[in-house]
Amino acid sequence: MLIRTVVITLNLAFCFICSYSIFTGNYYSLRSEHQKAVLYFQRALKLNPQYLSAWTLMGHEFMEMKNTNAAIQSYRQAIEVNRRDYRAWYGLGQTYEILKMFFYCLYYYKQAQQLRPNDSRMLIALGETYEKLDKIQDALKCYYKARSVGDIEGTALLRLAKLYDKLNEFSHAAAAFTEYVTNNEPHADKNEISQAYKYLANFFVKRNQVDEAYQYAQKCLEFEETKEEGKALLKAIAQKRSQQEEGEMQVEDSVSVIRVRPRLAEGTPNNQFTPMNLSFTT
Repeated sequence: MLIRTVVITLNLAFCFICSYSIFTGNYYSLRSEHQKAVLYFQRALKLNPQYLSAWTLMGHEFMEMKNTNAAIQSYRQAIEVNRRDYRAWYGLGQTYEILKMFFYCLYYYKQAQQLRPNDSRMLIALGETYEKLDKIQDALKCYYKARSVGDIEGTALLRLAKLYDKLNEFSHAAAAFTEYVTNNEPHADKNEISQAYKYLANFFVKRNQVDEAYQYAQKCLEFEETKEEGKALLKAIAQKRSQQEEGEMQVEDSVSVIRVRPRLAEGTPNNQFTPMNLSFTT
């Protein structure tokens, strides 16, 4: 009975010390004291080399310290303990991305995504890697899926918009930016959303849709990053509006003289492009 009590007590002490080491390591990690954090994670691993979280967390700390070799070793040890730990696969993907070894990076992100098929972060990471490898269609598929499964970080639409802009598919880019600002306005990154407003304002200016352009140019004024561009856009919009009004007056004068307004042929398409038309085809 005494021996059993001693064993239970030792086990409890063992678990307490391991947990304390992890807790303390996390504490130092939050304070950006990464070297101290590593020491506490190493203490936990000396007591229990199978402590999965300690290996993964230590990999993160080595990443913060720019020690990629040590990070890779830590993540691989975590995978040895549990091959279904998506965090370790994802960490390896990030490490090889930093090393610009994108085919390795792609392999590890794929492993992470297979373990977390509906995690938008895995899909975004995959999409970015496909972009770097110039596999554009695969990148688009990843971003669309990230959008459909629930974009945790709110970046899928932003990635779609920027990629479509690179491809010179400006209507699709505007559609993505429109949905992005609509869905993310309250909590989006200020720089990103201000640039999205600027893009949309310029897009509609080029299409001579002054009402929509005015709406987004006004939004540009709310951000220091785009305030000056917003003022310049508003001046350009005012000039275009004035030109449109002069054109309308000339048309009205000519109609009043001729007294005949020709009708559009039935079925003539209306090419006006409004925000309501901005939708994706998936």
